[in-house]
Amino acid sequence: MGEIEQKPSPGSRLGAPENSGVSTLEHGQKLPPTPSGKLMSIKIQMLDDTQEAFEVPQRAPGKVLLDAVCNHLNLVEGDYFGLEFPDHKKITVWLDLLKPIVKQIRRPKHVVVKFVVKFFPPDHTQLQEELTRYLFALQVKQDLAQGRLTCNDTSAALLISHIVQSEIGDFDEASDREHLAKNKYIPQQDALEDKIVEFHHNHIGQTPAESDFQLLEIARRLEMYGIRLHPAKDREGTKINLAVANTGILVFQGFTKINAFNWAKVRKLSFKRKRFLIKLRPDANSSYQDTLEFLMASRDFCKSFWKICVEHHAFFRLFEEPKPKPKPVLFSRGSSFRFSGRTQKQVLDYVKEGGHKKVQFERKHSKIQSIRSLATPPTEPNSEVPKQAQQRASPPPGAAPEPAGARSRAAPEERPSPAPPRSPAGGGKAAGAPRAPAEEEEEDGAAAAAEDRSPQSKAQPPQPSTGSLTGSPHLSELSINSQGGAVPASVILSPNLSPDTKQSSPLVSPLLNDQACPRTDDEEEGRRKRFPTDKAYFIAKEVSTTERTYLKDLEVITSWFQSTVSKEDAMPEALKSLIFPNFEPLHKFHTSFLKETEQRLALWEGRSNAHIRGDYQRIGDVLLKNIQGMKQLAAHLWKHSEALEALETGIRSSRRLENLCRDFELQKVCYLPLNTFLLRPLHRLMHYKQVLERLCKHHPPSHPDFRDCRAALAEITEMVAQLHGTMIKMENFQKLHELKKDLIGIDNLVIPGREFIRLGSLSKLSGKGLQQRMFFLFNDVLLYTSRGLTASNQFKVHGQLPLYGMTIEESEDEWGVPHCLTLRGQRQSIIVAASSRSEMEKWVEDIQMAIDLAEKSSGPTPEFLASSPPDNKSPDEATVADQESEDDLSASRTSLERQAPHRGNTMVHVCWHRNTSVSMVDFSVAVENQLSGNLLRKFKNSNGWQKLWVVFTNFCLFFYKSHQDNHPLASLPLLGYSLTIPSESEDIHKDYVFKLHFKSHVYYFRAESEYTFERWMEVIRSATSSASRTHILSHKESHVY
Repeated sequence: MGEIEQKPSPGSRLGAPENSGVSTLEHGQKLPPTPSGKLMSIKIQMLDDTQEAFEVPQRAPGKVLLDAVCNHLNLVEGDYFGLEFPDHKKITVWLDLLKPIVKQIRRPKHVVVKFVVKFFPPDHTQLQEELTRYLFALQVKQDLAQGRLTCNDTSAALLISHIVQSEIGDFDEASDREHLAKNKYIPQQDALEDKIVEFHHNHIGQTPAESDFQLLEIARRLEMYGIRLHPAKDREGTKINLAVANTGILVFQGFTKINAFNWAKVRKLSFKRKRFLIKLRPDANSSYQDTLEFLMASRDFCKSFWKICVEHHAFFRLFEEPKPKPKPVLFSRGSSFRFSGRTQKQVLDYVKEGGHKKVQFERKHSKIQSIRSLATPPTEPNSEVPKQAQQRASPPPGAAPEPAGARSRAAPEERPSPAPPRSPAGGGKAAGAPRAPAEEEEEDGAAAAAEDRSPQSKAQPPQPSTGSLTGSPHLSELSINSQGGAVPASVILSPNLSPDTKQSSPLVSPLLNDQACPRTDDEEEGRRKRFPTDKAYFIAKEVSTTERTYLKDLEVITSWFQSTVSKEDAMPEALKSLIFPNFEPLHKFHTSFLKETEQRLALWEGRSNAHIRGDYQRIGDVLLKNIQGMKQLAAHLWKHSEALEALETGIRSSRRLENLCRDFELQKVCYLPLNTFLLRPLHRLMHYKQVLERLCKHHPPSHPDFRDCRAALAEITEMVAQLHGTMIKMENFQKLHELKKDLIGIDNLVIPGREFIRLGSLSKLSGKGLQQRMFFLFNDVLLYTSRGLTASNQFKVHGQLPLYGMTIEESEDEWGVPHCLTLRGQRQSIIVAASSRSEMEKWVEDIQMAIDLAEKSSGPTPEFLASSPPDNKSPDEATVADQESEDDLSASRTSLERQAPHRGNTMVHVCWHRNTSVSMVDFSVAVENQLSGNLLRKFKNSNGWQKLWVVFTNFCLFFYKSHQDNHPLASLPLLGYSLTIPSESEDIHKDYVFKLHFKSHVYYFRAESEYTFERWMEVIRSATSSASRTHILSHKESHVY
């Protein structure tokens, strides 16, 4: 018997390596096997104008050369880049990654191959790495100089001012003019010099990474951003230019865009000789013919443009790399060309999962060395460990608050460290993969955009990048210093080295190793004092620890805010007299209450001889006495809702008061939204009620403390019942005003009768594919928004769907997208996809409830998005309007010049980054589940335990050195985290330890007793997993709220 001959695969016939389905640029992966043989040297011109020579085998595919360049640069996101060179006909073409280099570059000694940006994503925040953004900024700089990126003078000056800031640092007029004289960034630069210098003055303190980010923020709004024009003629012989972008194919006349054909509208792309053909999907409302024809200069020009169209479609629209086409048995029809490499979704998924290494890189033209992290435990791009930069003491209550402009900036966010290389998700063949296009004149080309609504594979819907965490150097998801405003550098913790403040890792930072915060090792455990073991003692201790936090919250109003207001003549006297006189008596009363509680605990612990008689091993009498005293302060409590409404009214009518409150929220002591502190006294009543319920449940009726506890419970229940309606109304009012700060494009969000129900991240199916959007559900309308279109990082409202007459249905089978819903309104329909089945069920339940409420109301609600007309586009229609043009730049530029604070750390942004949602019911439960006390913390790879004062509130853990600190050192939002108990394999030989886990981030916390352990588990579970609505509502009713 003869040997069976093994047939070569289609990939190998094309010169592709064996593992061509695996990502080409995953860091740490070996270069693909290449034919041995003679080496040839190829000169590569980098984006910083330097030239490097690379030696590769002559028969190696283009992929080997691109991999070599990316490895040389330590570039993780190399898939956005490509190599271009002039072919033998002097036409600039892209290097084909699957074909042998020697067949493409005929005379390598005489050719300089350029390494340039090939794919420009719709949003620069999708670029995860600082190095990637730096290279994109160099590309923008190059395009400006070459006249490719055309814009008006103001935009050009603003762009150049950010380039100058990144290259020479802060403003100095003499240095600026000298630098501009030596460097020409644009042909007519001399006329713009004064304007450039003027803009540069506004960038003081901006790091090179921040300058890159702002440069891309401005550039991406320009019409010519990322555009490469290809001359052509239409059927009438009119000269036009064709271009391809992430959205589809564009038509220009000169530098003015006159038409756009979105990928969703394109059914097939092909070419015949010099004719480039676009076959459109049937559309009754369109005046276009079924097939559009454009004439190009030659067949080679036409084929080159067709190839780049196929690649753009595959990169931005498909979930995975298209599979190679089987080789025909007899003869070949059409081109065998296909896109090779990772799609954008695969790149985003790979970087999100932390599969890359961070290294240093040098900015050739900059005086400042940029550093990418040197961290050693592997972390995610959305690093969840609290980052710590420079520590700064808060000013005392009597001192003037620190101005926002004086703050040191938060360091640009760090990138993950290495993880083992992985293969991209497999799955079935993606529908929409380019079919064999016609290379020859007789046959059509590939159906480059055929049926690409979604892949038929089991892949998850593509989730766009998580924005500020992974994109903006200003922002970090972890540092949810709360509600809004710039994140002070001192409230962010990270296991990484801070690039700009040159701060050491927290493993050697004051937060972890300061003498005031010693590690508790086994040697010290023997010296720990022995507390009473009675559960009632730990319940009483919880009263003391939470009372400390409550007093600090009151001081935010009575000391810090009052001190700020007294130095500015911005608040009317009537408003001052409504707020401060109603908080000061509470602060005085609770100071006395805390002192009495701590004295009782000292006696209970046996720090005096009184415990021998057993008179002090109870807390009910103290609680009863003080709750009766609180009833005398009820008049002040009733005023708090009035104070909240009056403050919001004052902010609406006075710009000075609005600025004062916004600047105060930037201070570190204001770790929650300011209006939340005004509701704290009402929330505290519920905490007393819960504590007394636990005491009454614990004590038998015969216990000497039972009678006092039961009497105190009756008193506090009566107070809570009286304030129940006010509390619910004020929480909704506070939440609407908080959301108003996060939204733009909305004129009257806060109106009587409107109730907030849920907010969260969903993917909306549009002409561009699945795009991440933030949805806000109210009892009368559903809003959808996009993030980061303003310098203040707010969410821009794209459209509204009134709930009256709406229907909701699952449509996973129809669209082939997991967890997909169709929302059909009276005027428009949208298709959205949730990140998981449970998320989809939450949205279905809440939207259906809201629809039922709207149906029972008097009728449809009026329009309220005066500045943002509703988006009536269906998924198959063009979404060119979703992009911002240069016309939008003026408003954005004003914000940039003012250096407006970034609202990148609110609960809305946390939901965006974690791709989850939160309901008003969750917020209400979170109000009840607040806790504070000492915990011991250990990182996954550390040995010792560190003692910290921890406050849990607003779905977040806030960390302090001690309870005496005025502001948190760091914070950790818990949405999306898993709460478990360590397994035996984790080698944690301690009692009362719980584990918080999110992706690769693992933290261990240790409580002092079984009771405190159970309480921390209970409250944290409320933030990490939402209970069902039925369960929560019954829980709320049983507590009479």
